[in-house]
Amino acid sequence: MAVSACNTNPFLQEWDTPYGIPPFDKIKVSHYIPAIKAGIAEQQAEIDAIVANEEAPTFENTIAPLELSGRTLAKVIGVMYNVSETDRSDALDAVVEESIPLTSAHENNMSFNKALYERIAAVYNGDQSNLTREQQMVLKKHFEAFEREGIGLPEEKQARLREINEAIASKTQKIGNNILAESNAFKDKFGFSVSAYPEKMTSTADRALRKEYYEAYTTRGHHGNENDNALLMVEVIRLRQEKARLLGFENSASYTLSNKMAADPATVDSFLRGILKASTAKACEEIADMQKIMDEDVAAGVLPAGSKIEPWDWWYYAEKVRKVKYDLDDEEVRPYFHMDSVRNGIFTCAKQLYGVNMEKLEGVPAYNKDCVTTWKVTADDGSLIGIFTTDYLPRDSKRGGAWMNNIRDQYVDAAGNDVRPIIVNVGNLSEYMNVDDVQTVFHEFGHALHGLLTKCHYPSVSGTSVTRDFVETFSQFNENWAFQPELLAKYARNDKGEVIPASLVEKINNSLKFNQGFMTTELAAASMLDLVWHETMIPEDIATREQATEFIDKLEADLAKSIALNPEITYRYRTTYFNHIFCSGYNTGYYGYLWSEVLDRDAFSIFEASPDGPFDLSLAKKFKETFLERGGSEEPMTLYKEFAGREPDSKAFLVGRGLL
Repeated sequence: MAVSACNTNPFLQEWDTPYGIPPFDKIKVSHYIPAIKAGIAEQQAEIDAIVANEEAPTFENTIAPLELSGRTLAKVIGVMYNVSETDRSDALDAVVEESIPLTSAHENNMSFNKALYERIAAVYNGDQSNLTREQQMVLKKHFEAFEREGIGLPEEKQARLREINEAIASKTQKIGNNILAESNAFKDKFGFSVSAYPEKMTSTADRALRKEYYEAYTTRGHHGNENDNALLMVEVIRLRQEKARLLGFENSASYTLSNKMAADPATVDSFLRGILKASTAKACEEIADMQKIMDEDVAAGVLPAGSKIEPWDWWYYAEKVRKVKYDLDDEEVRPYFHMDSVRNGIFTCAKQLYGVNMEKLEGVPAYNKDCVTTWKVTADDGSLIGIFTTDYLPRDSKRGGAWMNNIRDQYVDAAGNDVRPIIVNVGNLSEYMNVDDVQTVFHEFGHALHGLLTKCHYPSVSGTSVTRDFVETFSQFNENWAFQPELLAKYARNDKGEVIPASLVEKINNSLKFNQGFMTTELAAASMLDLVWHETMIPEDIATREQATEFIDKLEADLAKSIALNPEITYRYRTTYFNHIFCSGYNTGYYGYLWSEVLDRDAFSIFEASPDGPFDLSLAKKFKETFLERGGSEEPMTLYKEFAGREPDSKAFLVGRGLL
């Protein structure tokens, strides 16, 4: 049977494909579960061999083989979750749900393997002077992971942690499926996707219709139907809090933040409240500007007397203000930002800054041959950097938003071969893009560069394997180049081949600080919502959907009052569709976008101050070698100080967002 499975299951074979790209054309839904089971068995055997080694524990006989264990399982998971997020089906959903208890139990078995922990602890507590800095960071990561997952707890508490971990994994998968179903229902009802919501709210003159869109968008997962997430989310928070307390922490926020740059909830709370004080004040100025234009509509008889700006008015009237203040119209911009042109822009920028070359690959396997484009990435010396694929257009089978995935991490294998990564950028973007869409493409490619350019030895620290409040630094940093005039002249062209006019470039750059009171407030408010949820203890008497709904509504309202949230603004993500913090690993980590922006804006200010400007190649080389190549092989602040020669200064962040 094992031989037969090996002969027919692509995951259990060597992939005879260009550059080791998964043979998507041969992978069937029926292959996943057998391959996951085989991968689990393989890794367990590898762990058993490490534990059975009678030699004294060393990095080379304990940590190094642990790092290389589970390669088959990693292959399956890397493909399965990428496809399930982009080309879901009922059959694949069922497979993912079936896989969750299997992988969760396996992870628990590893986390509570005392014999393995004792070997790791012996190396950690021994002489580390002969280890490289990367090896020390890898060792620290494994040792602390065991400590954080409860290896020191008595067996009955470990047993409860196993149950908690499996329940969280199952419930968060269901939450994600519900969010996708609600988003598809939204599209079915209104004829446009949730990713097109800002654009639709900007262009819809019918105020009653805008309100209908707003109410449907902001209540996804909150409708009392089969896709309602209220009780599920309350249960997940309750489980996370129980886990944190079992591990000796006051709450889930304290537990999660204890190994992040911010370190504790008080630091995050203070950081966000400081931003909100500035952003809500700026938002009040923006509201006043919009109200003036609304008053003109009232005077013209378009709206009834006494009309005031409401949340469903913001996008529409903000666009009117932008046209008045900056004479910038999205429809004037879009012709110069076709999807292919923007993609050329990110490639041109990477070539100029980092010596990255892109070659389109034809005829290679793809999980969606109609929507996915694959590129070979090389250095100037011809050496392979990695494989990069783009999947930008929306479809019903794809979850909302934009993201970067690793189908394969970079690492050095047992034979000393540098295994290069396979990276995916996914989006839900218009074929002709507005300014926000362009920034999104540059953002996600910043993540991709972090994953592609890494030069680490061990997979647990390569590429984007850094703390959540550091990882967004590099995606947001890449956004700074999107509208540099020198770069726009090379990529922003319309269908006639005409370069974007200098006058329009000036308008775009002048408008980048526009509406930042709103944008910053809704982001910071959502970050506070994430923090507060993970500090909150759920009362035991909340056991029904109705009770959970009431609890969620009250928590959101109380927080809005606490942070003096402008009534014209709501959270960027309300609780029941906050995919980041329930399904994507950003629990008590959503603040990381703003935290990282302080770092990225400050780093970019160093480029701006250079006599050579943003395209200072010596600075770009230093940035690549300090950050992009080293992944998590050093502490984040150590790397930042190495690059900047000092700690980060928040002034560039405040100036960049127009808050100072």
